[in-house]
Amino acid sequence: MSISSSSAAAAPTPAPSARLLPGAPVADQILADVESRAAALRARGITPSLATILVGDDDASAGYIRIKQRQAASLGFASPHRHLPATATQDDLHAVIDEFNEDRDVHALLIQYPIPQHLDYDAALMRVDPDKDVDGMHPLNLGRLAAGIPGPLPCTPAGIEALLAHHGIPVSGREVVILGRGATLGRPLAMLLAQKRPTANAAVTVVHTGVPDWSRYTRRADILIAAVGVPGIIQPEHVKPGAVVVGGGVRYEGRRLLPDVDESCAAVAGAITPRVGGVGPTTVAMLFRNAIEAAERRFT
Repeated sequence: MSISSSSAAAAPTPAPSARLLPGAPVADQILADVESRAAALRARGITPSLATILVGDDDASAGYIRIKQRQAASLGFASPHRHLPATATQDDLHAVIDEFNEDRDVHALLIQYPIPQHLDYDAALMRVDPDKDVDGMHPLNLGRLAAGIPGPLPCTPAGIEALLAHHGIPVSGREVVILGRGATLGRPLAMLLAQKRPTANAAVTVVHTGVPDWSRYTRRADILIAAVGVPGIIQPEHVKPGAVVVGGGVRYEGRRLLPDVDESCAAVAGAITPRVGGVGPTTVAMLFRNAIEAAERRFT
């Protein structure tokens, strides 16, 4: 028996799904290069070294240090570490920084953030030798970035550029909108992607939540990068159909990661980073790229 078209239930139309842009293959490629360069240094009798400082007993921070130490070991790095109690003074912290600054066998240095509230992180960062600043966040290194002078790059912005390049996303000449103006992501990323380079050279607009109609800018972006740290702030109606969407900002609720970009945006975007495993792996990889470059600079 045939069923007329008027009585047949309409077949559901599958929702479009954006191409995913995972960070793991990008990180693997970067880390393979780092491992090769570390082996070349060790062949010359030089062991690259990334030192870490942890202040206090935050479980998440201690976990991040362990991850970095395991990664360092797998790449052939030394990873000297100092753990200060939560009661440490600013002078105590500066003394350890000075110790690592003066140690010629330490090529890169990381202060695990956050530190206890009674301590001044910015003052500690200023104390770090800029050439050992593995995060690329020392004011001198941000100045180098602004001037186009080689130096350690902020890890998350550099990781985003690498992610776009790895996945063949054209950036040059396109309109990039960054939602967020923070010193660790939005501002340095804008400088990075505006530079004259095949993987950059974009028309970059930085907008923020202090602009009442910020979505007017995001809806015109060829590449939209969320860098606010407000869970779910980017919804499908804020995205131009077919745009590339990168979730750079996150917040944690306990151990649960809450990204800026709502997963429903995949129904509108042409390509999008996954909720987990997008920008994060590339940030860690760039940390070690900065570290190997610091070691190489020391011996050239």
